[in-house]
Amino acid sequence: MSDAPAPVPPLLAARGLCFSRNDAAVFGPLDFAVDAGEALLVRGDNGAGKTTLLRVLAGLLRADTGEVDIEGRRTGTALRSRAIAYLGHLPAFKADLSALENLNFLCGLHGRRQERRPEQALATVGLAGYEDTLARQLSAGQKKRLSLARLWLSPMPLWLLDEPYANLDLEGIELVNRMVQAHLDTGGAALVTTHGAYAAPPVRTRELVLGNPQ
Repeated sequence: MSDAPAPVPPLLAARGLCFSRNDAAVFGPLDFAVDAGEALLVRGDNGAGKTTLLRVLAGLLRADTGEVDIEGRRTGTALRSRAIAYLGHLPAFKADLSALENLNFLCGLHGRRQERRPEQALATVGLAGYEDTLARQLSAGQKKRLSLARLWLSPMPLWLLDEPYANLDLEGIELVNRMVQAHLDTGGAALVTTHGAYAAPPVRTRELVLGNPQ
């Protein structure tokens, strides 16, 4: 009788995942997985379905067919809310709250890593000194950094990052890569969409290429 430990399921696994819009296929069927400590780089031209895929995985859109598991369990709203942090194209902030107020508000909603605090997160992403600046007064790059600060505070093990390098300079791109690397080093995983040239975090990476359906 073998005493070998049971295999550890992927942090995220998708099987036969399909999505269509107005009877036109956007992607699928897709089969892929990402383990703890690993990144999945999702590449494709504009219109290939990268953003749609992340929105399906986050539970914001419903797939036509297919299954998504997190740590071997079928996903539902409650499981997604405990496991997934989603960084989309639009900043999820209240325009008339300050940077620090927004982070405190979101930590109240979604929790935070016990060892990390909002003030520390702002310094980590290069926004020290902007604690009292209203979100609507931030530049596009600063808003992206504020979104990264929210992500840095998140206790969720699975990061879904939609074009995280957009609106960032080279220093900001390096910041994203360091954050992804640190997250994976602590047992997290990340799905990163990009069609840019700077999407190469130095981590164990799989790749999923989406093509426009014919």
